[in-house]
Amino acid sequence: MQELQAQLRVFEAEIHSFDPKNAADVEAFRIRFLGTKGIVKQVLGEMKNVPVPQKKEAGQLLNAFKQLAEEKYASCQHLVSEVKMQDNHQDISLPGSDLPLGTRHPLRMIEKSIVGIFEKIGFSVATGPEIEDDWHNFTSLNMPADHPARDMQDTFYVSQNPDWVLRTHTSSVQARIMESSKPPIRVICPGRVYRNETISARAHCFFHQCEGLYIDKQVSFADLKQTLYYFVTEMFGKDTKVRFRPSYFPFTEPSAEMDISCTVCGGSGCNLCKHTGWVEILGCGMVHPNMLRNFNIDPEVYTGFAFGMGVERITQIKYQVNDLRLYSQNDVRFLRQFQNL
Repeated sequence: MQELQAQLRVFEAEIHSFDPKNAADVEAFRIRFLGTKGIVKQVLGEMKNVPVPQKKEAGQLLNAFKQLAEEKYASCQHLVSEVKMQDNHQDISLPGSDLPLGTRHPLRMIEKSIVGIFEKIGFSVATGPEIEDDWHNFTSLNMPADHPARDMQDTFYVSQNPDWVLRTHTSSVQARIMESSKPPIRVICPGRVYRNETISARAHCFFHQCEGLYIDKQVSFADLKQTLYYFVTEMFGKDTKVRFRPSYFPFTEPSAEMDISCTVCGGSGCNLCKHTGWVEILGCGMVHPNMLRNFNIDPEVYTGFAFGMGVERITQIKYQVNDLRLYSQNDVRFLRQFQNL
């Protein structure tokens, strides 16, 4: 009994002096005193060595020791819980943390600007499906199955079916509008298009276009030129010069490509304009009579013009972005540059 009492006094002093700093200290205390191989279990195991006359007194001592260890452990647990609550406490009366603001994508900003300019002069916005049939994407646009113009566009076909493709241009939207509407027609068609091209700084397998169509009586090439002059002055400024060059598109005749004076060097020559002083921005022309006939529009009564531009191209000129891959990589360092525009 004397040895047991001396041993218990040492353990009790250790329990009373225990001052935990964190939850790990409390867990270490539990393992040392109350674990399956802890001190309480070891001391209670000494009961078998106590003579019978002294078992009652020894039992009382051991129970008191066990209760002391359990009470100390419970109080330490409560203390650690209070510390955690204080650490996690949030004062809801304090001002909230500022959340970082996003920004519109540069392509969306330019697309919205293009559409807005043409809306001012009476064009309506038209959209269509990105998965198209052969008729609306090719054949109705004066490109029959054996037409060499189909080779100008590397096409994604859907499920090996040659009749369904990912649209290669938003001209398919114009075809659907001509199919469902009667002249006069005046629409601007923004949207994403797809072509099977190797991705690089200058080419991508998907990009964005804005195409316009105007069909009415007595529409002339002069109307086309005046419309595009207006667009250029609104988008790039009144001092921007314009020139037209003859070109070829199967759905327009005559066809042209339009250049503007370089907005970076002012025409003196730089990398953007390849030191020519001019930058190509769109293709255009008078709607081909065959295309009008495909939609039961009499080319002897109605004429029209069409044009199409790449949104990435206009964005490159406005913001001097020379790598098409940046638009779709979701790099926040690139996108933050347009936060205040």
